Amino acid sequence: MEDTVKHSQSQDKTISVKRPFGTQDKIGYMFGDVGNMLTFSTATTFLMIFYTNVLGVSAGIVGILFLIARFIDAFADLGVGRLVDNSDLKHDGRFHPWIRVMKYPLLLLSILLFLPWVSHLSISVKIVYIFITYITWGILYSTVNIPYGSMASSISSHPADKTSLSTFRSIGSAIGTILVSYFIPMFMYAKGSQQISATRLFTVVTLCAIGGFLAYTILGHFTTERVRTHKNGNVPLSTLFKKLLTDRALIVLVVIDILICVALYSYTSMVSYLFNDYFKNKGAMAIAMLSISLAVFLLAPFTKKLYERFGRKETTASFLVLGFVFFTILFFLHTHSIMVYLILAFLGSLGIGMFNLMVWAFITDVIDNEQVENGIREDGVVYGVNSFSRKVAQALAGGVSGLLLSFIGYKASTTGGAVQTEAVANHIYQLSVGLPAVCLGLGALIMILWYPLNKKRVTANAEYLNKLNQG
Repeated sequence: MEDTVKHSQSQDKTISVKRPFGTQDKIGYMFGDVGNMLTFSTATTFLMIFYTNVLGVSAGIVGILFLIARFIDAFADLGVGRLVDNSDLKHDGRFHPWIRVMKYPLLLLSILLFLPWVSHLSISVKIVYIFITYITWGILYSTVNIPYGSMASSISSHPADKTSLSTFRSIGSAIGTILVSYFIPMFMYAKGSQQISATRLFTVVTLCAIGGFLAYTILGHFTTERVRTHKNGNVPLSTLFKKLLTDRALIVLVVIDILICVALYSYTSMVSYLFNDYFKNKGAMAIAMLSISLAVFLLAPFTKKLYERFGRKETTASFLVLGFVFFTILFFLHTHSIMVYLILAFLGSLGIGMFNLMVWAFITDVIDNEQVENGIREDGVVYGVNSFSRKVAQALAGGVSGLLLSFIGYKASTTGGAVQTEAVANHIYQLSVGLPAVCLGLGALIMILWYPLNKKRVTANAEYLNKLNQG
């Protein structure tokens, strides 16, 4: 593969802030995704049940809302990315000011989503309320998340540092997800009852918003935008997208990211069906759901060393192959042993875990490569394109899983009492491990054959940009 690139002669000018990169930046960046999860995961995990079981809105209407909102969110990511890239540099950089200002309306809307007294309104007013607040909340989330994700490439220009930032971001995401998934259910139910208490849920959501404020504040104080780009004029939108549509590294990364997200979301969505209807053991379900987070914590201490020794592409591709192998073994083994399944599924999830640890650093590599090849640096738009693809993947995973369940003859039941046939239960097993195996295998193959940013290329780009910045 050709590793040399043509350097653009018309470069956006970048300057560097001298304060050295260190542990403070890593911790600060980690807290950014803790804040994201305390807002985003709280909404995505508990809004459905709040809307249906507390407000009494039908699941069909809620599904339509989520579909419309996801579509709007995806394009909001692209629009916000463009706005962020074209915004002026402030004393603390280009990305910090967005988070500093927009965290307030985001956190306020995060609380208003769960307002208890809405349950006393008429059903038509409830529907109008949830549509306005949820769609607005999604757009506001983009105004914080897009600058946050784009910021990584400005905190340090060194590839190894970007690996550390990506790793710590994944750790922050895992911490935030665990806080939301395991502590909110402990407080949201009325005492001695399985009925959701609207007041208790509102209280714990408010506490999450306060935690999000603290996390975003730590992000602002602990991280520094060292690499600050002065734009050489705004690139016309048509020219920008033309360049991005010919950016091989970005296109290939987007395809791989979609595949791995489908693997992740299909795996997590099928776990409950697998343990309910195949293993018939709900107690082990939580352990299976934790496997991805456990994989992230296990791999996190080694990502920087693995990058420095082998490279980001090379390390990640190897782990994707590993994940493909173990999920394929599970598929053909067709085990009825929960222990065997949990062990092999955990080993398979290492592939997803490594990609999730590296993906944010992959994006910064693509941003650097775009500047080297075309002379433009559009952190927000590139990150927005990738965020768009991940939301498409979430929709695909949910849709594909639902269609396949219908195809194999799964019997739905509002009471959970439907008994599946042995054939359906076996098909659930095959789907739960087969979909991740196929996606991980395709992702590994595409990365090995077509992703151009190997270790040599990434290092060369970093050296070129450092010389450009110093000049």
